[in-house]
Amino acid sequence: MSEEVTAEILQTHILELAKQGKRVDGRGLDDIRRVTLEPGYVVTADGSALCRLGDTMVLAGIKLEPGKPFPDTPNAGVLTTNAELIPLSSPMFEPGPPHPRAIEVSRVVDRAIRAAETIDLTKLCVTPGEKCWTCFVDIHVLDHSGNLIDAAFLAAVTALSHAVLPAKRFGLAEADSRLPVEHLPVETTFTRLGDAIVVDPTVEEEAAGQGRLTIATDELGRLVAMQKGLVGAFSPDEVRSMADRALQHGDTLRRQIRAGVTA
Repeated sequence: MSEEVTAEILQTHILELAKQGKRVDGRGLDDIRRVTLEPGYVVTADGSALCRLGDTMVLAGIKLEPGKPFPDTPNAGVLTTNAELIPLSSPMFEPGPPHPRAIEVSRVVDRAIRAAETIDLTKLCVTPGEKCWTCFVDIHVLDHSGNLIDAAFLAAVTALSHAVLPAKRFGLAEADSRLPVEHLPVETTFTRLGDAIVVDPTVEEEAAGQGRLTIATDELGRLVAMQKGLVGAFSPDEVRSMADRALQHGDTLRRQIRAGVTA
């Protein structure tokens, strides 16, 4: 039996199960896979974290170094986010130019970090118009089993929360200090499977999906960012329902982030 036929049979099975409120892995429609966060995973980084979301595994590293502020924001530091989907993480990724999914992951993660004002970039200014801290957020997907966006975001925010400004190393202060993290946003991704909308889709559910929506919330109960993906649509009522679900999941996941930071 060809891989195309096998994939089509699996997708049909996934959609039939969704009609019954069931999923292939036994979860309910609103159940997130087991989440494990390991801050400080890379000791040579200024901040790092490994996130396991089910079988999806993502590593985020933070690098902080002096740079020059942008002309239009002379009193603020610089944030740049990059995601890499290495070939060993999935057969669908190949060596070469950045994969479109890598570009999407980096943009969605970066947008939510900025929209939530996770970092107070003004506190990264050293000398207005001349010197500031540049914060590099590097995301590496190690195992792709679905929902890269949420796993990447959890890894990135945990790493930021764990990061230290290496001021002493660069001669900018007598001691290092924690990165000024002001808020803890969390992204929650939903996928339509027929009339059902599931949270935290697996890679197989993504293939069968008919629309995807990622919602970022923060600890203040704000909806700070949204990103639509895949072909398909959601009604206003469905979006409101997903927003409520995202707020609930966000509160749960934030507790895990804080536990990892204080561990």
